[in-house]
Amino acid sequence: MAEVLVYVDHVDGAVRKPTLELLTLARRIGEPVAVHLGAGADEAAKVLGEHGAVKVLTADAAEFADYLVVPKVDALQAAYEAVNPAAVLVPSSAEGKEIAARLALRVGGGLITDAVDLEAGDEGPVATQSVFAASYSTKSRVTKGTPVITVKPNSAAPEAAPAAGTVEQLAVTFGALATGTKVVSRTPRESTGRPELTEAAIVVSGGRGVNGAENFPLIEALADSLGGAVGASRAAVDAGWYPHTNQVGQTGKSVSPQLYIAAGISGAIQHRAGMQTSKTIVAINKDEEAPIFELVDYGVVGDLFEVVPQLTDEIKARKG
Repeated sequence: MAEVLVYVDHVDGAVRKPTLELLTLARRIGEPVAVHLGAGADEAAKVLGEHGAVKVLTADAAEFADYLVVPKVDALQAAYEAVNPAAVLVPSSAEGKEIAARLALRVGGGLITDAVDLEAGDEGPVATQSVFAASYSTKSRVTKGTPVITVKPNSAAPEAAPAAGTVEQLAVTFGALATGTKVVSRTPRESTGRPELTEAAIVVSGGRGVNGAENFPLIEALADSLGGAVGASRAAVDAGWYPHTNQVGQTGKSVSPQLYIAAGISGAIQHRAGMQTSKTIVAINKDEEAPIFELVDYGVVGDLFEVVPQLTDEIKARKG
């Protein structure tokens, strides 16, 4: 069976969930070969092997941390030349898409971004994408060269499938462009204890109806009761009620969780574009004519200041 390269997204060897999803999808089209760059390879290899990686190609160099994406592209190209894969899968983050685009250009392959599903086809992998603000689904395949595909988080449930996970060192030669853009400083992100918005399985978002920053703790309490992330509409963010990093929408972040709860959000197309591919959508809004109700699985017509606290209390009670 042909091998499929999977680029590993990790934090000091702690493998992030989107990579485990990629391994699950990769097994549909071949044998996953993980590419782990940076520190923590031994720790990561155990998890990668448990989720189907037959091999783990590793390389550690200061360039991966000290410079922007080009050193990582150099390493992924080295892995590509060593394996000659049937496809390359990369998490669909901002960095991941840049890495994928640069790699596709170098190897003369076709690029598909933001796939939400992947299946084997007679002439190569077939990727499903949600397009035009998730109004349509399309199926695409690369017709020239090796497919390089970025996949959105929460596109597949990670499934354990123990494999060898053999660790092999990857020889990487950095090109002249690798040191072109240096990272000169870093500021640690303040931890909220909640999952990353774009990777969370559950997202609770507040909008204009929250009516002020002082009321967002209601949204946070509901999210915390579910172990979810907190999002906000553009109106709430523009009003200064919540940070821009939490904006969900066409000019914010796109999310595709298993459960999306929209509280006090009317459902303008700008917001819908960022959350319409969520598996289950619940809306709470006192305006029964709000556009958000056109796409929900469950709708509650009511005052969020009454509904959200009751919902939070009920969830806590059921969790014991």
